Amino acid sequence: MTNTGVNTARPPLGLALRSLLRADFLVLLNGKTSVFLSILLPVVILVANTFGKGQSRLGGSSLVIGLALTLGLLTSGLFGYTLALAHDRDVGVLQRLRVTPAPTWMIMTSRVLVQVATNLVASVIVVIVGALAYGLSLNPGQYLLVIAVSVLGAAAFLAIGQAVVGLVQSTSAINAVTRVLMILLLLLGLLGGTGILGDTMKSIAAWSPVGALMTLFADTLNASSWSGQDTTALLACIGYVAVCATIGVRWFRWNSR
Repeated sequence: MTNTGVNTARPPLGLALRSLLRADFLVLLNGKTSVFLSILLPVVILVANTFGKGQSRLGGSSLVIGLALTLGLLTSGLFGYTLALAHDRDVGVLQRLRVTPAPTWMIMTSRVLVQVATNLVASVIVVIVGALAYGLSLNPGQYLLVIAVSVLGAAAFLAIGQAVVGLVQSTSAINAVTRVLMILLLLLGLLGGTGILGDTMKSIAAWSPVGALMTLFADTLNASSWSGQDTTALLACIGYVAVCATIGVRWFRWNSR
């Protein structure tokens, strides 16, 4: 056997993952879109509702903070992550990454981990700002529960975004779909959850991603005991993660052609 002198062995998985995480984190910081969507937008909502009757109209401080947290996760996961992934696929970045020694599953895992970590940091900042703005006293257990719910919410919206990228190939079409979907989810979760659209829409809203996540956040911030609506919200979020992630992985294409 002839020895060509070329080392074809793959580098350690840990080294490859660290390199991907570092690169994805730098791209995220340079883009600033996810940071803005995750932190600044929710903080603006919190501050804006401290004036006038905005807080009482939305149902109290816990629901306002829950709305801000949910909106940050929704826009960052469904809008920021989805469009960034679609853009990288369209310009060939994903195809070039596939020829590197890193496994394909690691390429996507790195992006998801960076996005979830960013959402977690943003959620903690939003909760602290909300607690200070509305005079809430939260114990360490509530902060831990908020982090757990944030992980679940981030996973749900990232899975939905992954499903959109898997089912739609065109970047412009993905841009349009995510905007429409985001508006529909917000309207369903906010208006449907209030009951003004009827009891049927209220029940549907309880199973929607926005409605379910707002329920979990609000009950966590209120330190409420576990209830049937919390079980419904938890099952809904887990269902969205499982179904949408399966769709997003099954039909995902590494190029737009």
